[in-house]
Amino acid sequence: MSEEDLLNPRVRHAWVAPLLSTLLTLPAAGFALLYGGLSPMACDSCDGAEADRFTESFDAAWSVLCTGLLLSMAVLLTSWVLPWRRRQAPRRLVLATAAPAVVAVALVAFTALVDWP
Repeated sequence: MSEEDLLNPRVRHAWVAPLLSTLLTLPAAGFALLYGGLSPMACDSCDGAEADRFTESFDAAWSVLCTGLLLSMAVLLTSWVLPWRRRQAPRRLVLATAAPAVVAVALVAFTALVDWP
């Protein structure tokens, strides 16, 4: 055994936290994307100034949602690619927990930013 293996051994079940996070994050991100994509139908009957306000707020909110979803995928990917060593276990757990949380925050921010009719 090398000195690194003695000081920082491999964790046998390091894949569990990223797997659970993946099972939560991907469906949540799909729902958020579907919700955001179908949201413009809320203003189908709008006209004039109300439609303009909705469109402007939706464009900004859509950017926030897409950025949040990309960030959550980056966090999820990072939780998978960290070395499976004991020293990285706390970071992996934090990142695995953060990925679905970022999706939730992005969806709440999207909903709050849109000027609903």
